[in-house]
Amino acid sequence: MKKILFLALAISFTLFNSCAVDDSVANVQFQFEFIPVEEVQLPLAFNFGDTHTISVTYKRPSTCHTFSNFEYIQQTGNVRTVAIVNFVTDGDDCEPLEDEFKTETFSFSALDSEPYTFKFWQGKDDEGEDTYLVFEVPVNN
Repeated sequence: MKKILFLALAISFTLFNSCAVDDSVANVQFQFEFIPVEEVQLPLAFNFGDTHTISVTYKRPSTCHTFSNFEYIQQTGNVRTVAIVNFVTDGDDCEPLEDEFKTETFSFSALDSEPYTFKFWQGKDDEGEDTYLVFEVPVNN
């Protein structure tokens, strides 16, 4: 019985140590960053009650930028503000990218018969003010 217990402990210790997190991976620094929207594809009109796909294209700045999610804010009424969020790792192996565009999509359900206004974040202007690509989309009943 003691041999079986010793063998089980030895195997457990070996497995536990073989799964240890590498210090270089554990020390990876990262941040989240808003990325300006370049282009948007959405329907000319929404159908009331239907779910529609909206495609958003952005320019990927470097090999250390990876799509994380959409920052989606429902403002008063039917105004929606949307921004692209990238997960950015800090490291010496980041390569700048010139013309790499990525397209991501999200679903939107038109649950109101009034038009929707979408404001897609495009960055900041010379005065530091946010700028947006704005679309008003009517809703078919």
